[in-house]
Amino acid sequence: MKRKIIDMLKSASNRFISGEEIADKLSVTRTSIWKNIQTLKKLGYDIESRGKLGYKLNQVADILLPAAVQSGLNTKIIAGENRMVHKFSVDSTNKLAKKLAYEGAADGTVIVAEEQTGGKGRLERNFFSPKGKSILFSLILRPKCLPKDAPKFTLMAAVAVANAMTRFNLPAQIKWPNDLMFDGRKVVGILTEMSAQIEKVNYIIVGIGINVNIAPEDFPPDIKKIAASLAEMNGGEISRVDFFRAVLEEFDKLYIDVNAEGFEKIFMQWRKFNITLGKNIKVLSADTGESFNGVAVDIDSDGALVVDTEKGRQTLYAGDVSIRNC
Repeated sequence: MKRKIIDMLKSASNRFISGEEIADKLSVTRTSIWKNIQTLKKLGYDIESRGKLGYKLNQVADILLPAAVQSGLNTKIIAGENRMVHKFSVDSTNKLAKKLAYEGAADGTVIVAEEQTGGKGRLERNFFSPKGKSILFSLILRPKCLPKDAPKFTLMAAVAVANAMTRFNLPAQIKWPNDLMFDGRKVVGILTEMSAQIEKVNYIIVGIGINVNIAPEDFPPDIKKIAASLAEMNGGEISRVDFFRAVLEEFDKLYIDVNAEGFEKIFMQWRKFNITLGKNIKVLSADTGESFNGVAVDIDSDGALVVDTEKGRQTLYAGDVSIRNC
């Protein structure tokens, strides 16, 4: 209901539209429209009410409500009707996504929060997420693929965000496997988790945290030198609703393509955005705990990083990579 009201107010092009007209088109009472308008106002929507004229939308609140995000959203699977859950505060969108997936949530369901109190990144690191300044969400996917393909979805997610960044004229750089960077600092974090049987994926959860409108001085001292935001890249704040909509649309296109044709096109796009290949790197393997230096050569058909070292060629499936200036 709220999404439909917002759609009508937006399409009115800055003119008043009567409550009676909205009610007639939505086949509800004027009282129901009034109650929904009051709720939207409390959520931050600048809706002007004037007797005999009706309602006019002056400004859309930058809150990631389904009503706002789904308005004009062009997707086929991701965040479709009844496939988006919004929370003002949550421990972890990934935790909630796993609960909903276990309960049978549909393929393409999105859980988004204005704030996370216990969000984690790779290697169980805390993810800084001040309220209303980031995009914090998890996707529930039910792809028809083998469990061994699950790690490739982290690369796909990185490409989706990179494609969205290009739509906003922001330079996208991916450090293997899925960190989006600016000036050597991290802008986006991605964490993928899976529930599977031997030959079947039950579901995959892709958690994505995007630093959108966080000012440099907002970051805690311990991460100020390693974190950046889209606003810093842009030289000004960005609409979280608009950017979130772009990410969902790009993810949807890639997800449809992967289900139909596999990951080869994803790898091609990832290589276009990557800043790791051909560089001298330092590696900390998540599998062995071993640290070594080498040259990043390529990614293989599993999305693993191929590294040439003094001891020969090695393949890294999970771990931390830093680019060495030497």
